[in-house]
Amino acid sequence: MSAGGDISDSIANSFATRLIRWQREHGRHHLPWQNTRDAYSIWLSEIMLQQTQVGTVIPYYRRFLQCFPDIQSLASAPLDEVMVQWSGLGYYSRARNLHKAAQRIVGEHGGIFPEEVAIIRQLPGIGRSTAAAIAVFAFGKRAAILDGNVKRILSRCFGIEGYPGEKQVEAQLWQKAEALLPKGDESPIERDIEGYTQALMDLGATICIRARPMCGSCPLRLECVAFRDNRAGSLPTPRPRKILPEREAVLLLAVAQGKILLEKRPSTGIWGALWSLPEMGMNENVIEYCLRFGINVRPMSQMEALTHTFTHFRLRIYPLILQVISRPPDHLTPEVLSQPRRPCVWRMPEDALKAAIPSPVRKVLLQYASQTEPLEIPAMTDN
Repeated sequence: MSAGGDISDSIANSFATRLIRWQREHGRHHLPWQNTRDAYSIWLSEIMLQQTQVGTVIPYYRRFLQCFPDIQSLASAPLDEVMVQWSGLGYYSRARNLHKAAQRIVGEHGGIFPEEVAIIRQLPGIGRSTAAAIAVFAFGKRAAILDGNVKRILSRCFGIEGYPGEKQVEAQLWQKAEALLPKGDESPIERDIEGYTQALMDLGATICIRARPMCGSCPLRLECVAFRDNRAGSLPTPRPRKILPEREAVLLLAVAQGKILLEKRPSTGIWGALWSLPEMGMNENVIEYCLRFGINVRPMSQMEALTHTFTHFRLRIYPLILQVISRPPDHLTPEVLSQPRRPCVWRMPEDALKAAIPSPVRKVLLQYASQTEPLEIPAMTDN
């Protein structure tokens, strides 16, 4: 196969037939979200699988469905409850968009998931490939997908150079993906659009993998440019290497009578809508900073630093344990303090770990909870 030129119907059907036959014998058939036409469960799986491996997703997927078994229950749930079930899975905008989309489906579509790809794409958090996958598996629509696995397969098979995330390269890959869709005019197997789509996903996940692809087991190997030219290790072209900027922050473990202060993050941005330990800049005065919460503190000890890598930067975190000397009565919230803050709560460590918290905060709390000698907290006075 070459990178250029049109793809005839016969080539597309041959490509699809080989993939479908391979998938029926060697593909994955027993994943929790397979063997169903339920659009909600298929949608949930597609969102969770974005940038996350299957093995990680499965337990989250099952727990999420137990809590929110349908679109109506998800739409009516408080965002906090949704974030609790997502906590630890990462890329939290996915959960916020999932919640928004469920509310829109209930409000604009009567609680029924739309069938058309163009309408599905209008929902928050759903792009072109994800909309196509949902339409294929839930409604049997004929639509092309182009996730990371498919980009890798097509780049190798057709010898397409360039980083797939670049616009021009991605456009070329979309053209191939659309042209290769089986026409389904000659045999039942060529009409199996679900099998074809699943075959692409399975091949990319199990055979045409990023490192050390198993080309000898690939149904496309005889016509694959990368296999023919021994270029599987260099295709697709890697993302241009970029040095991640580094940032630093202090996370405050303010402890009062065994409870820890949690602050809700803004609804957008890093860790959006999650509960977190208050975050302070490296050069800020901790005593003055904590007065914004209406608490007087005494620094106790510095915990072991940790590093968390985001997509666009690396964050060095320095957890600091604080002894709270005085704080407002529990019935006073940050909204009634002299310097209003975002919502705050006091939680026992074991309860804080059950909240919707980001992974680094979870690590800090677990490290704190594992300390052998509990802090000696003196009696406090209420402000």
